Amino acid sequence: MAAEGGGKEMNEIKTQFTTREGVYKLLTHSEYSRPNRVPFNSQGSNPVKVSFVNVNDQSGNGDRICFNVGRELYFYIYKGVRKVLLPSPRSRLAADLSKPIDKRIYKGTQPTCHDFNHLTATAESVSLLVGFSAGQVQLIDPIKKETSKLFNEERLIDKSRVTCVKWVPGSESLFLVSHASGNMYLYNVEHTCGTTAPHYQLLKQGENYSVHTCKSKSTRNPLLKWTVGEGALHEFAFSPDGKFLACVSQDGFLRVFNFDAVELHGTMKSYFGGLLCVCWSPDGKYIVAGGEDDLVTVWSFLDCRVIARGHGHKSWVSVVAFDHYTTSVEESDPMEFSGSDEDFQDQMIHFGRDRANSTQSRLSKRNSTDSRPVSVTYRFGSVGQDTQLCLWDLTEDILFPHLPLSRTRTHTNVMNATSPNATNGNDSGANTPGINSLSTALPRSNSLPHSASTTATANSTNKAGGIGSGIMDTAIATGVSKFATLSLHDRKERHHEKDHKRNHSMGHINSKSSDKLNLLTKTKTDPAKTLGTLLCPRMEDVPLLEPLICKKIAHERLTVLIFLEDCLVTACQEGFICTWARPGKVVSSF
Repeated sequence: MAAEGGGKEMNEIKTQFTTREGVYKLLTHSEYSRPNRVPFNSQGSNPVKVSFVNVNDQSGNGDRICFNVGRELYFYIYKGVRKVLLPSPRSRLAADLSKPIDKRIYKGTQPTCHDFNHLTATAESVSLLVGFSAGQVQLIDPIKKETSKLFNEERLIDKSRVTCVKWVPGSESLFLVSHASGNMYLYNVEHTCGTTAPHYQLLKQGENYSVHTCKSKSTRNPLLKWTVGEGALHEFAFSPDGKFLACVSQDGFLRVFNFDAVELHGTMKSYFGGLLCVCWSPDGKYIVAGGEDDLVTVWSFLDCRVIARGHGHKSWVSVVAFDHYTTSVEESDPMEFSGSDEDFQDQMIHFGRDRANSTQSRLSKRNSTDSRPVSVTYRFGSVGQDTQLCLWDLTEDILFPHLPLSRTRTHTNVMNATSPNATNGNDSGANTPGINSLSTALPRSNSLPHSASTTATANSTNKAGGIGSGIMDTAIATGVSKFATLSLHDRKERHHEKDHKRNHSMGHINSKSSDKLNLLTKTKTDPAKTLGTLLCPRMEDVPLLEPLICKKIAHERLTVLIFLEDCLVTACQEGFICTWARPGKVVSSF
């Protein structure tokens, strides 16, 4: 990454930045904040968070935004790039920006996180879960301006701060909540929490995690209690198909679970300090985590190993997110390979692990008809307490270092949102938007040429067979029969059995391969013993990524990064939510 210049320029807040696909511009007229526009004193407050939902109101602009600032929670119509520009740059307070649809001010506690249920959202009603600093979770409808239910009201389940709350993918009633205590709880909105503290019985346990069911005569919340790691559980994220769960904790561990079978799939350890944020690639093949080591770490779900680290932040990384709408496609040139198509395909399968999976179905079809292997380069972003936004490209030479570079050429492509296969920005399912090719050839990557000596040894971790169709393991089936009925039959499956096996046939760890995993995780208590292992390879043992761009975009630490179809959204601890228009998406300017 090139230096910005002198010290003054380095401290200057950017209002635009340039990437390979063009210029991203800050839209000041679409900046959301508290209506009085008074800068918020962020000392001692919980992070500002943002949630989006589309209510499909037939107006062409059904996007709604929710954000919290201090003790306040706001719900607005979100215009973003599509907002009608105001006649004067001084008239920044449009009516819909100064008058929220719903506003709530809480006493004695603060909102910490929130999540919409996209399955049930309509123009007349939305279900919004809100977690609080005192441990409660509230279910509200900001359109009807109603409060439906309050969970953990008496704090009998957990008294610590709610760190993350999410609806279970495919479910209209199940949701998962994590706390600073290191516990997670599965709730059903149809059940009550009871008037006494819950009693639990052990369902499943493994290396530094355990899962308990709620022991009671009648069904009550929570349905399950997960105890994960040591210290606060900062964030969790479901895989695109909803079958796996990635968690990051203050103990510095990423843990990935098979959610339905409550089994540990794999782990990773930070270079040092806690891990604060986590996200999945759109196809579920890779997980990115960030935290107190100032790094972003890329972990392969299939191989259960670290494949790259990125260094660009000067302080803790608070959010990581994949851009589902921007990717790169690399095509081999048949003239550069003297062998047969079959030989080349065999080589690609051996080294590439069937790279064109279900999330790139169009690319897979093209590969089969042209006999020209196609692979995807991923774009993800990160923001941190250093007030900087970084964008990263995860490229072919990092994902498959054994493939010769001379066989590929790179084109940057932007997902075509108008394609019949296009998905909503909040949906990370199996169908990825179509791709429009650009003719401009681009450099391969920003990676530094470190060796990846741990590649071969990591592959032995995943020799196990495929996962079943979501049925619990027989060893624990009796203990989870109630949970299985609630979770599996209540959830609306979005993928067929065939797609599920194709996505994760290499990913499950059975009793044979779990022994090796247990040996690795038993060394976690001593950081010196994890360094240099598969859990935490040394810096020189994996490729080191440089950011595509690294820009200071705020005065206060950044707490939000969300990629939408025509823009990306950031927020800082001052309470300002900013919209950055993608290249070519600004219809006019002041």
